Amino acid sequence: MRKQIFVTTLAAAVGLGGCASMNEVQRGTATGAGVGAGLGAVLGGTVGPGGGRRAATGAVVGGAAGAIIGNIWSNRMEQQKRQMEQATQGTGVQVTQTADNRLKLDIPTDISFDTNRADIKPNFRPILDKFASGLVDNPYSRVTIVGHTDITGGDAINNPLSVNRASNTRDYLAARGVAMNRISVDGRGSREPIAPNDSEANRARNRRVEIYVAEPQAAAQQVPQPIQAR
Repeated sequence: MRKQIFVTTLAAAVGLGGCASMNEVQRGTATGAGVGAGLGAVLGGTVGPGGGRRAATGAVVGGAAGAIIGNIWSNRMEQQKRQMEQATQGTGVQVTQTADNRLKLDIPTDISFDTNRADIKPNFRPILDKFASGLVDNPYSRVTIVGHTDITGGDAINNPLSVNRASNTRDYLAARGVAMNRISVDGRGSREPIAPNDSEANRARNRRVEIYVAEPQAAAQQVPQPIQAR
């Protein structure tokens, strides 16, 4: 029963999120509500007695929460994606839109940081300059910066190194006008490799910084609406 509710609500989220008649805000709300309902159904059905009834209640509560926290893909987000695609062309930086409507920049270490260092390299700065400009133009967006390392050196070195890389990236953006309270940082050390750590080339791929930009549904509701002519 729990599995059926989760699958149904998740399918609804995908279907609603892709409805052509919806605007960006509605698509973000629908997706967030659907995913939230699915998670709420699972939690409601697995905690305590009365699984079916609790699953249904969980779906409703989760759907409401998902509608609040869902992200939108606005014209501002699309514009920044295009700007970053142009700014990073030929650099190896990957610019994508994630399934939950976030802009993702995957920045390899040969551009961003030297091995075992957290200092931003000169060829990384023009990319961050352009990125900061887009963030200033969209004050409703929120940024998450995640640092990663390879397995060389062990956790005692890699964990703080990954945090320092993310923190230095945040500080660089803040120095260019992006409010510090819009940016959160995290360091994952070597825990989330994207390639086996079995060669120098693969280890270099794992030494990276990921930057995510989201425009939350709640923030989008603060955007002033144009005055309609009467």
